[in-house]
Amino acid sequence: MNILLATSNNHKREEFARILKTHVIFLPSELGLTFDFEESGETFTENALGKALSLLPNIPEGYAILADDSGLCVEALGGDPGVRTARYGMEEAGHLLEAGERNAYLLKNLEHCTTKEERKATFVCALALVVDQYRVYTISESVVGSITKEPDGHAGFGYDPVFYVDEASSTMAALSEEDKDRYSHRGRATRLLNTVLGEI
Repeated sequence: MNILLATSNNHKREEFARILKTHVIFLPSELGLTFDFEESGETFTENALGKALSLLPNIPEGYAILADDSGLCVEALGGDPGVRTARYGMEEAGHLLEAGERNAYLLKNLEHCTTKEERKATFVCALALVVDQYRVYTISESVVGSITKEPDGHAGFGYDPVFYVDEASSTMAALSEEDKDRYSHRGRATRLLNTVLGEI
C-alpha cells in the first residue's frame, strides 16, 4: 500500500518504515502537498484524526493517509505536556522551543520531584489511518516510564533522552532502533497497525 504520512518529520517516517516494511511511505512534500495542521484537539486521537482528514481532499488516488499524535504525560505535572508536547514551554519562552530546550524546561519543572515514583510518566501514541472517507481506523498505545534527572543517549528525538523505559531499563534515546521499535509507544501502535493493514 502507498501511505501518505501526515507529517514533515522524517524521523517519524523512518520509525514507521522500519515496521511497515511491505508498504511505501511518503511525506506530503514528496507529493507536492503542503501540510500545516493546528493541533487543537483535546486528545491525541482527535489530533491524529484531524491531521489525516486535513489531507483527504488532496490525496492522490491509490494512497491511504496515516497520521499520528504522540505526547508525554507526566503525573506530577497534572498530565502535562500532554497534547501540547511539541509546544511545551512556548508561552513562557515566547517562541517554539528546540527539543533540547524543551527537555531542559521539563527537567527544571520536575526539580522538586526527587524519587522515580514522583517522576512517573507515560508516552502515548495515537494513530489514525484513513483509507477513504468511510474507512477510518484509530489505534492508541502507550509505554510507562519515568523522567530522568539528566539526558542520556543520542538516538531518537524529542523527549527520548529524558524518558526512562522501565521495561527496557534504559532511556528511549539509549536504545537501539530494534529495541526502540519493541518498547516504544509508536512501535507498539505501529505493530497493531500492521495487523490492521493486513486485513484491508
